Amino acid sequence: MNLSLKVPTPLEYFSSLVHNDADFPLLEAAISLGQDEYPDMNVQSVLSEVDQLMGRLHRRLPADAGPLHKLRILNQFVYRDLGFAGNFNHFSDPDNSYIHVVLSKRLAIPISMAVIWLELAQGLDLKVRGVSFPGHFMVKVNLSEGQVIIDPLTGQSLGREDLAERLEPFRQADGWLAEQEMPLGLYLQAASPREIIARMLRNLKEIHTAQEDWPRLIAVQDRLIVLLPQMWTEYRDRGLAHLKAGRAGHALEDLETYLANTGDCADRATLSAQVVQLRRALH
Repeated sequence: MNLSLKVPTPLEYFSSLVHNDADFPLLEAAISLGQDEYPDMNVQSVLSEVDQLMGRLHRRLPADAGPLHKLRILNQFVYRDLGFAGNFNHFSDPDNSYIHVVLSKRLAIPISMAVIWLELAQGLDLKVRGVSFPGHFMVKVNLSEGQVIIDPLTGQSLGREDLAERLEPFRQADGWLAEQEMPLGLYLQAASPREIIARMLRNLKEIHTAQEDWPRLIAVQDRLIVLLPQMWTEYRDRGLAHLKAGRAGHALEDLETYLANTGDCADRATLSAQVVQLRRALH
């Protein structure tokens, strides 16, 4: 009997990773984002590379190391020994979002660095989570001494004043008055793995939109819709990208999906007129 195994597409593989929240493989899902740009990239090889780093890290730990000692050794290993840092000169480079490139170049943006840091920290049994802080993704560690908020690009611990200063532009945008107490805790909630992957994809979405790179934007939108199937605005945005790319049929389908699942949205009249035009053009 002749058996043939169908190799999943990158999007099918991604879908298999993120279809439910139980045991969501954050690192593997994050690595897989690079497959659209680097189709020959082997996800399992990248996972093995991180495992090797974990082995090196474990060999540095004294048998009696407590959580705080583990944290110090982790940060020395990541930032001093391995030399990971922020890619400040090229912050909008899409490669900053691809884990295999970050591991190679040792340059990152906060969220991609956080994914690697979290994997290593969890391997040390530290109680760590990602934090979707506005403008700059953070990580936090729960220790017996208290909660520590860390900048994943530097390993620096950030106090309340540091965080408040970073939050100030966003606080003003949200309409908080100067005399009101800063709701800092609201911005330090743990981010789920699904939320982390969504933020990584939206970083890429912003880059490709600014560059008017419609094929790459559509690939990102495909993943966002797989990840967040009821986030109807993502269908709208993919539809508009299809339209820019000259894919009228796909644009019509996505825009109809958006309109069918949203109520009195602000852009309903504009998009409804666009749908009418597309239907005429296609029929």
